[in-house]
Amino acid sequence: MTRNRLAAASGLAVTGGAGLMLYALIAAPEPWWQGYVSEAGAAGHPYAMVYRLGLVLLAAGVALLGRALRRARLLLLVAAVLAGTSSAVPCTDRCPLPPYEPTTPADLVHTGASILGMAVLAGAMALTWKAAARPAIRRLTAAALTLTLPLSAVFGLTMLLAGRGTTGALLERILLVVAVSWLVGTALLTASDRTALDGA
Repeated sequence: MTRNRLAAASGLAVTGGAGLMLYALIAAPEPWWQGYVSEAGAAGHPYAMVYRLGLVLLAAGVALLGRALRRARLLLLVAAVLAGTSSAVPCTDRCPLPPYEPTTPADLVHTGASILGMAVLAGAMALTWKAAARPAIRRLTAAALTLTLPLSAVFGLTMLLAGRGTTGALLERILLVVAVSWLVGTALLTASDRTALDGA
């Protein structure tokens, strides 16, 4: 499969996966803006399997983008594996996290994979920004990094200092929108230009 087709398939997979995850989140009986996003995939949730399927599809899209972007390939493949781990090991009800709530090993594995996955994705963004020959990709990636880094820092502090709450929930959702937008945008730009990345 050519790099263009890999990138196009990546964009479709990420969009489809994010759409399924969003559906599971909005269709839940609880307000969509409260709690951690991963709660939609917790055991007993009415749309848990839809959410997990969406996360697997999104992970596949990240892996496909990794195949298309040589410079960031390894980091994107690692991010895909971590996203797949988050799907395979869902958190328990309400995704309890320390230091405010008692947790299970599954909660720690799920949360650790999710946080590390976002960190690795940020690293992939940085590599893509350095390698991009096409101005549109450089601008898109610069904007994504400009939002991702401070949002991640504030979200992490919110989890540690305040625990589960509306502020953390909104920050997480904004962070995920930025990540998905970068993935889809980069995939589409790469699919439309064979020379989108220098050396790819």
